[in-house]
Amino acid sequence: MTNLLTINKLDVQFPTRHGTTYAVQDVNLELQAGEVLGLVGESGAGKSTIGNAIINLLEPPGQVTGGKILFQGRNLRDLSDEQMRDVRGKKIGMIFQDPQTSLNPLITIGAQLVETIIKATDLTGSAAVDKAVDLLKSVGITETETRLNAYPHQFSGGMRQRVVIALALAGDPDLIIADEPTTALDVSIQAQILDLIKSLCRERQLGVIIVTHDIGVIANIADRVAVMYNGAVVETGEVRQILTAPTHEYTQSLIAAVPRGDLKVDRFTSVDYIEGGAQTHRRIDLDSHWLGETVQANPLGEAITIDGLNKTFVLKKALFKKNRVTLQAVDNVSLSIQAGESFGLVGESGSGKSTVARLVAGLHQGDDGHIKIFGQNVARQERSNDVTAARRNLQMIFQDPYSSLNARMRVLDIVAEPIRFYKTADSEKQVRQIVCDILDHVGLGSGAMLKYPHEFSGGQRQRISIARALASRPKILICDEPTSALDVSVQAHILNLLKDLQAELGLTMLFISHDLPVIRQMCDRVAVMRHGAICEIAQTETLFDTPQHAYSQHLLDLMPRMDLFGSAPASLAGQP
Repeated sequence: MTNLLTINKLDVQFPTRHGTTYAVQDVNLELQAGEVLGLVGESGAGKSTIGNAIINLLEPPGQVTGGKILFQGRNLRDLSDEQMRDVRGKKIGMIFQDPQTSLNPLITIGAQLVETIIKATDLTGSAAVDKAVDLLKSVGITETETRLNAYPHQFSGGMRQRVVIALALAGDPDLIIADEPTTALDVSIQAQILDLIKSLCRERQLGVIIVTHDIGVIANIADRVAVMYNGAVVETGEVRQILTAPTHEYTQSLIAAVPRGDLKVDRFTSVDYIEGGAQTHRRIDLDSHWLGETVQANPLGEAITIDGLNKTFVLKKALFKKNRVTLQAVDNVSLSIQAGESFGLVGESGSGKSTVARLVAGLHQGDDGHIKIFGQNVARQERSNDVTAARRNLQMIFQDPYSSLNARMRVLDIVAEPIRFYKTADSEKQVRQIVCDILDHVGLGSGAMLKYPHEFSGGQRQRISIARALASRPKILICDEPTSALDVSVQAHILNLLKDLQAELGLTMLFISHDLPVIRQMCDRVAVMRHGAICEIAQTETLFDTPQHAYSQHLLDLMPRMDLFGSAPASLAGQP
């Protein structure tokens, strides 16, 4: 059978003032019609660069310096810019990572679809509108006539991604390149999008290249997979063969780092290919060190108590109450977290879990209900010394390590900010020493103090966020999707670090995630949320073995197929 796409000895370079960066080196790939090829690897591996090279949309100064890209027998490198414009959209469609930036917020969905159809086909007028309606129906969007007149902000994240897929299909292409199409989506929407892409591939006999760092996505959709590291393909083959019996060390490590949803392990497997090797932290004698003073003072009993908590957001204001549009984000939530416990909140996007975390942290004010931190009610409006002291026991680590750090501040000042604010050090010399020790403790080293956030990778930035949280010597740590923006190997390092810190410092942890395998490894108990309310609270292993609520079972059914990953190494397996 003739290949739809053949990439032969592809090289891509990015010239810089400091030399030439080889983004892609000697890459060979093949794709047939009706086949899904997965390109998997860490950030910076060269996956997206290959996709952009195929459609000739490399960001300057990137350039293809060698090799062939044969599409339907034609070398795309030989085509002029005008000829490539005919290929893009008509023959090759692109699905980008972020649907919000792929759609014009000022133009209706229908207008954007019709414009694309007119450019990519011979259709005009009502025929183009009819095709737009058919495209929306084909990607599972109902009430199409109404939806055509809606704007992107009126769609959910999953719906926006469906619209982007419809745009990619507008020219009836033979090849679809999907660049991280599910990164920003929760687990159920992700499953729907993957099923949609796969079904379209089979029905229309499309060739699909899906670019991702998520091994679970590859397991669910790909027929074959190519593993990339440092610009090169290190291993390629059938997805089952690669996931069950990988031959390359990097592939083995990458797969081993995937959080297990089928059993609990003691620690996540570390991958030594990132961040300069395995990250370790220098142990501090917590019996004598400043950071360990809170360990001896950790109270017992309930660390967090939530009773009848409610929160409603006004989406559209109006003079009359009946005309207001509101959202009940948190609906009569009650739970308790014991001191030293790791408690998980899990649910899809919009379930209310992050809102609960922000209410506990004092970033939102609840409508009614009680929030107690070590017995002190902190939900009331007025501030007091007791409330301030209680809130000092709590720190939060946010989802995005890029936006949670001040780009204009050095790491020294970022980590030292809570120390200076609470005046817990006797001198500036002591402040610097404390920061140095904390940075060592989280695996960054004192050399990071004088650098700025942009000089670090995503995983390293999250370590800075953790160091900043520790600087106030909290007893409670709220982790709101702390690894969702990270590669799987970086995620393993960060989660192991959080496990170590909790054990060493006796921290109470509220861990928010939509990733059930991560929740299983990190938490003692779990609360499942849906539509602002709690469906079920159970011991972690009980929830995974015998979920009581139908929604909990639904989420568990959406976990990656662990049968393709083989057995966990015996050395890692822990007791439930």
